[in-house]
Order: sequence, then structure tokens, then C-alpha cells
Amino acid sequence: MAMKIIGITGPTGAGKTTALRELEELGAAVIDADEVYHRLLREDRALGDRLEELFGPLRDADGEIDRKKLGGIVFSDPSKLEQLNTVAQRATADRIQSLLQAHEAGGGEVAAVDAIALLESPLAALCTATVAVLAPPKTRVRRIMAREGIPEDYAWARVRAQKGDDFYRKGCTHVLVNDGEDPAAFAAQARTLFRDIIEPH
Repeated sequence: MAMKIIGITGPTGAGKTTALRELEELGAAVIDADEVYHRLLREDRALGDRLEELFGPLRDADGEIDRKKLGGIVFSDPSKLEQLNTVAQRATADRIQSLLQAHEAGGGEVAAVDAIALLESPLAALCTATVAVLAPPKTRVRRIMAREGIPEDYAWARVRAQKGDDFYRKGCTHVLVNDGEDPAAFAAQARTLFRDIIEPH
């Protein structure tokens, strides 16, 4: 039986972490595209060089790519954001495909890929199901500020730079709405959906 791959996507601050925790409890190996990308930024010299070709000097005193500086450049310029996404998605998708193959070769039966740009990447075609986690913009801004310690205007810039809910609703096979009112109810809703995907009746 082929390994089931569940793609989890949705805008930042929507509460994907809660959904992913439920998947882990159901035995899925979770691959976080952001983590993979950040590791590539630290370890893949060629990727760093390519980003500096596109956006100018980005390295800090330790020689690492300064992600806040990069964010400041791309979030206010849609064409630059698109350039970054193209380069980052290609590198990240290649690494994630390798990780998925290794998990399946090791006998893994279920994997989840958490990726904000899942639908725009080649990874979407590998997924058994794609699940969008959505939340109201104000809720997302509040969560981003609390999680990352950033000011409200920067959090709103992050939110406005992302795709709207309709994009995810049209592109995904399933939708979970996390308004933050009842975290336990949302977790239970997510678990029920994932069970149905992993073991269809």
C-alpha cells in the first residue's frame, strides 16, 4: 500500500500547529516546509548566494542569511516576493521529496507536509489529500504577534502579503476553520477529518 501523504496549508497564524499535533498523534511523520527551508538557508551555500544575487547583501555578522532583512525587502514588493517564492519553493520541494521517499522506504505509512505555499509547489501533486486551515485575519495577526514578538503593522504586512481564503478553499480537497474560540473543539474536528483520510470507511 502506498504511503498516504496529507498536505496541510493555509495562511500564517491560522493555527496549523494544532491540526499537525493531531496528525502526529495518529502516527504521521510531519515535515514542516518552513523548517526545511530555514535549514537550507543555514546549510545550503548555493541557495544563500542565489538570494544575494537577487536581493543584494543579506548575510549577518555570522555569515547567515538575515531572514528579517530579507522579509523587509520582499513583503512590501509583490514581484520580489514572487521571485523569493520561486527560488525557495524549488529548493524546499526537492528536499521534502527526498525526506518523503526516505520515510516511505523506512516503512512509513502516513506523512504530513506542512507548507504555506503547498498549492503552488510540485508537492501538491504528491498528496493523497490537501487540507486548508483558515482563520479570521484579526485572529491571525494576534497569533503572529504573540508567537514572533513582532509589531502589529509588521504582522498585518505579513497577513496582507498572503493569498486570501478563497484561494485555499478552491485549491484544497478539505477545509478546517479555526476561529480560536474553542481549541479543543477544533482539535477534535481535525482529528476526525484526518482519521477519515487515513482510514476511509
